[in-house]
Order: sequence, then C-alpha cells, then structure tokens
Amino acid sequence: MQRHELEHIIRASAGITGRNRFVIVGSQAVLGQFPDAPMELLVSREADIYCPDDPDATDLIDGSIGELSPFEQTFRYYAHGVGPETAVVPAGWEARLVPVHSEFTGGATALCLEVHDLAISKLVAGREKDFEFVAALFRNGMVELPILRDRLTSTELHPERRAACEGRLLRLSHLTPHP
Repeated sequence: MQRHELEHIIRASAGITGRNRFVIVGSQAVLGQFPDAPMELLVSREADIYCPDDPDATDLIDGSIGELSPFEQTFRYYAHGVGPETAVVPAGWEARLVPVHSEFTGGATALCLEVHDLAISKLVAGREKDFEFVAALFRNGMVELPILRDRLTSTELHPERRAACEGRLLRLSHLTPHP
C-alpha cells in the first residue's frame, strides 16, 4: 500500500462513518512518518484502522471497505476495522502519534503509530511477517535500538512475554545493521 492509497482509505472511512478522526495501528502506519517508505515495508494490502470516538464505526468500516468488499475488488487494498486493543504498544504512545491529513483525506485525520511504537507492537504480535517487518525497519535505518529497548521497557507485558520480546529484539538487531 502506498501513501495515496492510505489517504483514500481514510477518506472512505470518513465518508462511511461521518467521523473525521481515526487511528492506524498496523504495518501501514509506517506511512504516517515515512510517506515514501521502502517498498519492502508496503507489502500489506490492508490498513488496520479504528475510530476512537465511535467503537461501532469499526464494523461499518470493515463491512463497507473491508476484505472481500467491492472496494477491495476495485482497488486491490482495503481497510481492516480493528479496535484499540488490537496493538500492544508502549506507554505514552498517544503523544507520539503521527497525523496524516491532506487534501486527499476528505477533511479527516488518521493518527498513525510512531515507527518505534509500531515496531514494538510487531515484536509483541510475534508472527514471522512481523519479525520481517521489524528487520526491514532496521535495514532501512528507520528505528534505533536504544529507543526500542526503552519503549519495550515501558510496554505493559507479562514477564515471560517481555523476555520473548527482548530476545526477538536482540536477534533482529544483530541480523541487520543499525545506527
């Protein structure tokens, strides 16, 4: 997905829900901070989105422009309506959100996870595709290990899960060059 496609999803979500503020938590949140992110980070065809002011909007978004919808069939990308509990993120993440608002978002704004918060959510999710995403962030110099360590420390996790995430972070940081 590219930035203009994310802006289209924001505009469509606003049109469907009548709301003008959304949060993007999945991998395509990278487009908030890095509108021209490397292609290896843009392989997902979905944008994980929710409306913090209207929890019912999630079902409306998912049903109207979600997976297998005419929207996806037409444009080959789609919105995945999620909730605020979808991503496990570090404390203070709200203050670091990166706004996406342009002439192409139809007056709406989407707040995207900051890249280090996004990387932590991927480490916690723990799927192979998430590890590949974090490794690509390292390869492209988009994240810094000390910041990630600090953010992981401020993330509310069970001790076993925290240890697993610390191990994942260490492994990924050693596999790829970083500043």
